[in-house]
Amino acid sequence: MEVEDIVALLASWKVSLQAERKSSQTVKTYTDGIKRFVAWSRETDTPPNLDRKTVNHFVADLIAAGAEAATARSRQLSLRRFSAWLAEEGEIPSDELLGLKPPKLDSKIVPELSEDELKALVKACKGNDFWERRDEAIIRLMIETGARAGEVIGMTTDDVDVSNGGAVIRRGKGGKGRAVPIGPQTCRAIDRYLRSRRAHRLASTPALWLGVGGKGLGYHGLYESLVRRAKLAGISDFHPHVLRHTAAGRWLAAGGSEGGLMAVAGWSRRDMIDRYTRASSERRAADEARRLNLGDL
Repeated sequence: MEVEDIVALLASWKVSLQAERKSSQTVKTYTDGIKRFVAWSRETDTPPNLDRKTVNHFVADLIAAGAEAATARSRQLSLRRFSAWLAEEGEIPSDELLGLKPPKLDSKIVPELSEDELKALVKACKGNDFWERRDEAIIRLMIETGARAGEVIGMTTDDVDVSNGGAVIRRGKGGKGRAVPIGPQTCRAIDRYLRSRRAHRLASTPALWLGVGGKGLGYHGLYESLVRRAKLAGISDFHPHVLRHTAAGRWLAAGGSEGGLMAVAGWSRRDMIDRYTRASSERRAADEARRLNLGDL
């Protein structure tokens, strides 16, 4: 298969992914992976064969150039998914990447925010204008429920019930929806935002969170808003996803069950708990050790 063939088929694959209701971020990640493979093929004058030797060479070059393991893994996954689709559509004789193992991920510890940092983050939103009320409501929602940024962006006004303390995530990862409880503080923050929202140019539209200039709120806008609040709160190296890690750690630290956490976070695998709460697991273990006092002989 030539580069021109891959470029031409990439548009069809994108249509197929959208028909499968993949999120816009997933579609972008997959297609970006193929574009990077095509660019590498041209840069290195390597035929863009979708076979194990070529793909392994591509991944090795990514890592050698300084790409993180997670990035290399994502690029390889894009190629595996693309190859499988090509085989299903009869564009190639067979999927030669079937069963190809992904690069091993580094076991990174994502730091969780402390209670003082969380309070400072909320305090950075204090005020009565539209943006302050919106950002506080979003931050409180993410801290309490551990909702992903993409899930928050996709919410509509019908997805929150402040009177009964509940919210619905309709398009979770993998297309899975779930109901999540929200407490009085979060309900109050959302209610205050909804009252300010009435004066927005797009108040009649279903999207819950609205942006600047009469527009809706996308991922970039959410990211920039939360990073700005974090800077005001004196929190460095902030990323919105840290709120999901923090929410998981706080749940277990408060005595919440693992099953309850999995339901609220939208996880179907037990190992996700370990992955998301690694930063606080040692602290919980130390607290437990002090309580057990096994050295008292």
